[in-house]
Amino acid sequence: MKDLASVSIRESLLAPYAQKATESAGRLRQETEHSFRTCFQRDRDRIIHGTSFRRLDGKTQVFLNGKGDHYRTRLTHTIEVASISRTVARALGLNEDLAEAIALAHDLGHPPFGHSGEGKLDLLMKEHGGFDHNEQSLRVVEVLEESYPQQSGLNLSHEVLEGLKKHRREFHHPDGTTSKNPSLEAQIANVADEIAYYSHDLEDGLESGLLYEPDLNVLELWSEASELAQEQSSGLLNAAGPRTHRKFILRCLINREVEDLVMTSQRMIEQSGVTSATEVRNYPTKLIGYSTVLKARNAKLRHYLFENFYRHPEVNQANENACLLMDEVFHSLLTDPSRLGERSLSRIEREGIPRVVADYVAGMTDAYLRSSHETIRLLGMRRP
Repeated sequence: MKDLASVSIRESLLAPYAQKATESAGRLRQETEHSFRTCFQRDRDRIIHGTSFRRLDGKTQVFLNGKGDHYRTRLTHTIEVASISRTVARALGLNEDLAEAIALAHDLGHPPFGHSGEGKLDLLMKEHGGFDHNEQSLRVVEVLEESYPQQSGLNLSHEVLEGLKKHRREFHHPDGTTSKNPSLEAQIANVADEIAYYSHDLEDGLESGLLYEPDLNVLELWSEASELAQEQSSGLLNAAGPRTHRKFILRCLINREVEDLVMTSQRMIEQSGVTSATEVRNYPTKLIGYSTVLKARNAKLRHYLFENFYRHPEVNQANENACLLMDEVFHSLLTDPSRLGERSLSRIEREGIPRVVADYVAGMTDAYLRSSHETIRLLGMRRP
């Protein structure tokens, strides 16, 4: 059996600026170290075995869950982000386990019905602090998950929690210090999210017929990937079926993004002169990112998807209809919180009914929210 000495030996192979598990700032509630798993490996396992992680399979990515078997869910998106995160972390000599754990937890707070659902829940909570899925992911792992009798939440390592605090301008650490940036592993998970998001949304858009492949040639990322795919397939690309054809192009597109990210980040790290994870955190800018060329091309891709896919009437209308259901379920629970369950009810005095209801609704899958709405509708019909 491996022991902690072998863990130290393995971590000695990491780059000096990697976040090592043996140098973790620890957990809010200190625990005895495992005999052969690092703290970040344990964090990863706690996330995967959590109820919130399983629910991701029933939550919308772009198309409402149940629309089709081939479209991404929030769970498949999360797995793809974790895969890309590990690849980039390994290429840069960083801590793969930490990058993966952050990636696996980054969307745990996402409500049903995708970004439309998040927008609706934020509006419903406007007078009560709003709603943001990034902050909710933190809330899930710190408060809402039920795994240990000793405390609420999963008691994750400080470095994983740090990685979930996206869009923060300042990071506070257990020793009382603050920094401008999180670890490189956290920065990787953040960019991997973008790579996975836009590439698989392209595929789902093409699969649905809402995007048309010839139109994508206006995007340099797509046309370049298409030419590379033709070259790497030895001229067989055009003879392949439509699904294989677009999958191979997207494979080349993702590979281009990842290669650029690795090479650019490596160059920025070397130029920065950082020699420790602490110096990474205190460096004035992030050190994980694309080249100027790829950054501009990704901006064009993002704009194209918003204009031609995310705002497409077929996507928008379905999501708007679903959000009307969320509105009714939210207000019904707000009026009669007795249906929230014992554990949720126990938090009302401390946190207030609106926040507890928001937690409950955000934790629902698409199907469960629809089912809850149907129950509310039937109860309303039976009232005299």
